[in-house]
Amino acid sequence: MPALTINQRLDALLPKLQDARLLSNRGIGNEIGFYIFDYDAEYEPLVQQYVERLKSQLMSPPCQLIVLEINLYKTILDILAERRLLEKAFDLEANKGNAALAKTIAPLVRPDQVIAHIQNQLQGNEQLVLMTGVGASWPLLRSHTILNNLHPILDKIPLVMFFPGSYDGHELHLFNTFKDDNYYRAFPLIPHNSPVYEYC
Repeated sequence: MPALTINQRLDALLPKLQDARLLSNRGIGNEIGFYIFDYDAEYEPLVQQYVERLKSQLMSPPCQLIVLEINLYKTILDILAERRLLEKAFDLEANKGNAALAKTIAPLVRPDQVIAHIQNQLQGNEQLVLMTGVGASWPLLRSHTILNNLHPILDKIPLVMFFPGSYDGHELHLFNTFKDDNYYRAFPLIPHNSPVYEYC
């Protein structure tokens, strides 16, 4: 079976995310409803544009879902801004480079602080969470660490992580280069070789 194009996989997202079984975490045994949509990093701008359109479609009639987007990169910026360190971080990056910046701000964006920030965004009535900004937040945040820490918080809310790399149901490879870590508790949302008719 030929692999689906990125556009075919993106077009399959809306009907998949409208599925009552996904939204109610049915049909996945005792597992939590975490899903990963993986794609080649070259398609990042396309995926970003599509996510904005997807959110609008999901939140408008006839769906009218309550959707929260968690952008990990923006979360880092928000945490720095709250501490009044954002401009200093930009200056440090400009003067000393990314490595110095990462070393300096890493203690400020530990996973527990990021999770606390995400918890503050939750209203308690969300029906779906979309996680973006994974590539831009690397290496400060590792996606498997964030997912693991979100288990107790989003145990009843399905989450879709948009991952610029590859995920085979066992291993995450960011940018198809860096092995993030083994992660077994998420489902590939739209596999690369799935028949399109399954989602239409």
